[in-house]
Amino acid sequence: MTGRERAQIRLLADGRLHLNDGPIDLVVDASGEPIEIKAAHVAAASRFVEILDELCLELPLLRARAGRDSPTPSGPVARRMMAAVLPFAAEVFITPMAAVAGSVAEETLAAITSTAKLSRVSVNNGGDIAIHLAKGKSYRVGMVTDISSPFDRESLSGSFRITSQDHSRGIATSGWQGRSFSLGIADAVTVLARTAAMADAAATVIANAIDLPGHDAVVRAPACDFAPDSDLGGLLVTRHVNSLSHKEIRAALAKGFAAAQACQSRGLIDAAVLCLQGVTRVLQPRTSDNLLRSRSRLASEIDCETCHA
Repeated sequence: MTGRERAQIRLLADGRLHLNDGPIDLVVDASGEPIEIKAAHVAAASRFVEILDELCLELPLLRARAGRDSPTPSGPVARRMMAAVLPFAAEVFITPMAAVAGSVAEETLAAITSTAKLSRVSVNNGGDIAIHLAKGKSYRVGMVTDISSPFDRESLSGSFRITSQDHSRGIATSGWQGRSFSLGIADAVTVLARTAAMADAAATVIANAIDLPGHDAVVRAPACDFAPDSDLGGLLVTRHVNSLSHKEIRAALAKGFAAAQACQSRGLIDAAVLCLQGVTRVLQPRTSDNLLRSRSRLASEIDCETCHA
């Protein structure tokens, strides 16, 4: 691909690596020996500069609705995207673009871990995160209940801890005010899964399911009115959600919770946190005692001040 600016690669003041190329914006946080961190940064940058051009070569396929008859993409990131969305394709409208952010993070992480020996690594692609943990290591991950909030410590409403013993290595958050369009009305849906690509796809599906079709408090418009090349085409996407009654909020969240339970029962996700207008529902992990912790209910595993299960 020609005629566009080159990828931007820089080291942040705190030692993290920032990688930007068009719509892709990654922050790599690596822990380990200095020589290994340097090798990780080189590996990440080397792989990163190739990714956008690879994806652009297959955009028509990646923007098309996924299905059993979808061709297998050529590029490794595109294949991750397709594999992540296919489990949902028979039930809902979904394209491989639903997993693009998580797949890019995952691909970059794979380049790092195949090169450097590190105790911890996270690759954060705008909130969709792929992580690596050596034995005995963990991450504490902050969480917001409204994706429109700035991502700083003041906006965090909770957190969860992922240890090396947990299955989850991918985290993704989706909502109607996020970077991508949504068919639903969720303020935020955070999903933990074994891969970042699957977390990304599942967060999209669950957020879309949190909905009140035809409700006059929800303002919708065709996706193509705002992004002519959107993979959602003429589908109506959420542009604004006015105040809902407690009963309406519960009804919408119940639909998303059912979708999250279905994902978990199929082994696609480990846990999920669903948020809408101050009300939060939590799908607890089945196998981990360490993943999610509580302030408000000691018997619970979710650390979320606004939790009203």
